[in-house]
Amino acid sequence: MIANSDLVAHNRESFCFTSGQTMEVEHQEIANFLIAYPPFSDLPQEALHRLASQVEVGYYRGGSRILEYGEQITYLYVIRSGAVELFRRSGELYNRISAGGIFGQRGLLMNRKVRFGAQSLEDTLVYCIPVGVFDEYCDVYEAFADYFEADDNARLKITVSEQADSNDLTTAKVRKLLLRDVVYVERNATVQQAAQVMATEQVSSLLIYDPEKPVVEDPDEDDGQVVGLISDRDLRVNVVAKGLDYQTPVSEIMSTDLVIVDSNAYVFEAMMLMLKDNVHHLPVVHKRKPIGVVALSDILRYESQSSLLFVRGLMDQQSVEDLASYAKQLPAIFTRMVNEDANSHMIGSAMSIIGKTFKHKLLELAEAKLGPPPIPYCFIALGSMARDEQLIVTDQDNALILDDDYKPTEHGVYFEQLAKFVCDGLANCGYKYCDGGIMATNPAWRLTFSQWQSQFESWIDKPSPEALLNSSIFFDLEGVWGEVKWAEKLTAFVSKKAKSTPKFLAAMAHNALRRTPPLGFFNGFVLEQDGEHRRSMNIKRRGTAPLSDLVRVHALGVGSKKQNSFERLEDIDEANILPKGKVLDLQAALEYIAIMRIRHQAWQIEQGEKPDNSLPPETLSDFEQRNLKEAFGVLDKAQSFLKFRYQNKSMMK
Repeated sequence: MIANSDLVAHNRESFCFTSGQTMEVEHQEIANFLIAYPPFSDLPQEALHRLASQVEVGYYRGGSRILEYGEQITYLYVIRSGAVELFRRSGELYNRISAGGIFGQRGLLMNRKVRFGAQSLEDTLVYCIPVGVFDEYCDVYEAFADYFEADDNARLKITVSEQADSNDLTTAKVRKLLLRDVVYVERNATVQQAAQVMATEQVSSLLIYDPEKPVVEDPDEDDGQVVGLISDRDLRVNVVAKGLDYQTPVSEIMSTDLVIVDSNAYVFEAMMLMLKDNVHHLPVVHKRKPIGVVALSDILRYESQSSLLFVRGLMDQQSVEDLASYAKQLPAIFTRMVNEDANSHMIGSAMSIIGKTFKHKLLELAEAKLGPPPIPYCFIALGSMARDEQLIVTDQDNALILDDDYKPTEHGVYFEQLAKFVCDGLANCGYKYCDGGIMATNPAWRLTFSQWQSQFESWIDKPSPEALLNSSIFFDLEGVWGEVKWAEKLTAFVSKKAKSTPKFLAAMAHNALRRTPPLGFFNGFVLEQDGEHRRSMNIKRRGTAPLSDLVRVHALGVGSKKQNSFERLEDIDEANILPKGKVLDLQAALEYIAIMRIRHQAWQIEQGEKPDNSLPPETLSDFEQRNLKEAFGVLDKAQSFLKFRYQNKSMMK
């Protein structure tokens, strides 16, 4: 037994000794206890005694910290006596467990880091099973493994759900950020009355609402009774500076182009809205009625990855050189988000919004240099950036939609120079040129709205191999600058046209089956055999990309207008076209494969290496490998169903 002075030296009120050094009777005592609780009760007698001989015993005084969130974990813990409290990353109590309770398994199932902090509620004795023993027993004893897996894809789902559960941004609702009641005035109030309310309530902005406006059920009408917002700046610029009468109704000076968020939205969604639209305040509504305002400072209390601050700083840069220098912070932003346990959807969304903001700023600089555009246009992002799935390793895919009044002889030079300025600027900021020439600098991708519509129609009606390749790129599009409604109209056109063209869907399905997951006949990984990345697997080309392709086909088949793969899966689920439970499997598989790709890139950055998509399996733990195989298995089965659904004879008519 370790003396108290040694306990202090270890900075933990506990002791640990190896039971293998004790008498056989103590092994028997451990075995007698464990056999009363699953999964140990299902082990063969010899295996149970062998495990008991390798158990270590730890004692923790009441109030002692056992595990700290994020630290390395090397044991599975079983409570012999006493009680333990488990805490989320935020410090919120997650669970209380007593004798026979198990903790630490979530960290062992993932990246060998503590998922839930643990603290002894009272004097507690625990049995500590070394990770090597835990791995061995999961591999050898099916019942032992089943206890942690439950069903074919349960461990994968648990792993993914715990990943999200550990991050406040994905679990906290926007209403949690509202620290005071809503402050508002009606649209007929005067600016003087509004200023008086702001002074009394000590707020810098006011919601303007119309109590007589009907609250409709149309999901596209998210604002409800909120009709505007005024801020200190509005009073200075639109009233005082212009010498406006203080009795002027606030409806004449308020901002009406608002970004509204529902009270049930997650903090993560509010953060993405602020990133995307570069706004300081988000009016919050409940059943279309205003209940408060979320400010930038409220989000920053939860947003430790600094992507919001990065975007705000990005917009302050004044030249391409400034932007290129500023972009050097991106790897640190990326790795910080990974280390803070952001999920793949959060990271992909944040990195995509950052990329769109670079384009936004470059277009602003381009117009300042070249002058106002001679005709309206829309600069569009394509591929992963449009899907909000972009990561740190990326190239640039973009194009231009031009007004139908476009005349090459009059307007061609301007848009050629604008495209070159933006694409060169993106390259300077780390977004490399597209090897396939999918950029606005290519005249083939500077078309009028009508020409784009005709082009999309042609690809759908005549799905040649080249048309299918282009469809898989250009059908994921988002307007970044200018007449962004044009991009939305093209998406709606594609959605309607593709859904009613079974032959095109069948061809797209066939194309989506060309890339298969890297699994062999005996469920082993299929690795590259030569070249720079031998003994590794391209987790994008053989994982996330075919999953995105598969989801896109189903989304087009149900007429979804969504771009993001996770959001498309929600529409697919509502359409009820997949067997029960398969959408949840796909969501879990997509998240897990994507997060493994993300962690690999973050690890490379931290090691000073150039990030890529080639993942060597030996860098993964046994449980990570098993989860990855399960995720690839989900993809394999989903591809089989895709072939069945879209390539039968009835679909080809």
